[in-house]
Amino acid sequence: MRITFGTDGWRGVIAREFTFDNLSLVAQATMDWMQREGLAERGLVVGYDRRFLSPEFARRVAEVAAGNGIRVLLCDDVAPTPAVSWAVQHEGAGAGVMITASHNPPSYNGFKIKESFGGSARPATTALLEQIVAYNQEQRRLVREVPFDEGSRTGQIVPFDAATGYLRQLGRYVDLERIRQSAIPALADPMYGAGIGYFKRLLGLEEIHAEHNPSFGGRPPEPIGENLEELQVLVGSGRYRVGLALDGDADRIGAVDEQGDFFSSHGIFTLLLKHLVERKGRRGGVVKTVSTTRLVDCLAGQYRLPLLETPIGFKHICELMLERDILIGGEESGGLGVAGHIPERDGILMGLLLLETIAVTGKGLREQLDEVMAEHGRFAYRRIDTHTGPDEKEQLLTRLRNEPPDTIAGRRVSTTNFSDGFKFIFDNGDWLLIRPSGTEPVLRLYSEAGTPEMVETLLRGAQQLAKFKV
Repeated sequence: MRITFGTDGWRGVIAREFTFDNLSLVAQATMDWMQREGLAERGLVVGYDRRFLSPEFARRVAEVAAGNGIRVLLCDDVAPTPAVSWAVQHEGAGAGVMITASHNPPSYNGFKIKESFGGSARPATTALLEQIVAYNQEQRRLVREVPFDEGSRTGQIVPFDAATGYLRQLGRYVDLERIRQSAIPALADPMYGAGIGYFKRLLGLEEIHAEHNPSFGGRPPEPIGENLEELQVLVGSGRYRVGLALDGDADRIGAVDEQGDFFSSHGIFTLLLKHLVERKGRRGGVVKTVSTTRLVDCLAGQYRLPLLETPIGFKHICELMLERDILIGGEESGGLGVAGHIPERDGILMGLLLLETIAVTGKGLREQLDEVMAEHGRFAYRRIDTHTGPDEKEQLLTRLRNEPPDTIAGRRVSTTNFSDGFKFIFDNGDWLLIRPSGTEPVLRLYSEAGTPEMVETLLRGAQQLAKFKV
């Protein structure tokens, strides 16, 4: 099979695409890349999440690394992706590998590569890795490996604590003492994922869904509204003022506001940008992906900060964070990164920063966002996902590419942006985006408008355009 990297790494269904044999091929290509780039002598950090067979897959990567003469720091326990990324940078490693499929359904697992700077592998790197995998397959090149026990005995594979240094870094970035003194009644939902225990260790927060459950309770560990019903009910009961949710590998954040309603990543991005500029006195560029709210544009304009837009995938944001002075970058899926940390998504740090905004202002998330919208206008947003067959999806994308519509839902299209999917922008700034997922057999429909009713109208127009029902 042909192995390709999506928006963040290579993923596949366990025992179908994501097998030990295929993993070994990707691991060998990674070691070849490290040697080619002069990174092998700096060693490799390997981490893993709570998915089925993740520890065993991580051990396999360590065996291949050791077989190629690369020393491995193998996490001694489940670790969040941002903790592994921080370790790569802090330990001066040549690269990192995280075994995770992030927010994908429980049947998936995946392989994320972290470059030496502590962020997602850049597009040029993943393209090169795909070429190396294909070449090795064509040449029937053998995978070099050392049995795990032998590698451990000789010191080629070393157990590593990824949590301690990472927690120390979080404590440097956020005023934990001020958050503790504010005594915010907060509830965390790590969604059975790798972030279990981190908010508890730092601040003593109560947690739900904090037991080991590789099936994630039968839902994908993605912190979006429909997956956070229990968190919303508990916060809505009045016992808590805010709920914080993490995805399967804890690099994405979701939230529930003081009213018990889902608080989207658009609101999170907005509040954190305001917090960093107005209360922490920080400056720098702002990066958003093509599916992210216009409210970020409004704030960037108010603060006179450069604003850049990228395709979806934090690797694109990461590139800009490496090249330019970027204060914050974020995407609609809940992945945000900030200057002074690592060029990487970090759901745990973003959750702490949200608590810091409440501690400093004394106001809940919804109250803070309402204040911003009172100044810049109200924005409503919704995303719909639908499974499609490859033929059906390709027919739609070909039609949109060759014959883009002039009107949708009775509204004339003003401008388009086809840099990643098909984004149709209307005269007042409302927009609709139709885009295939880069990690699942899913078509995503996004819309933002001035009212929830117009959002629904535009999404229905997209459904009619695609000739399917959601």
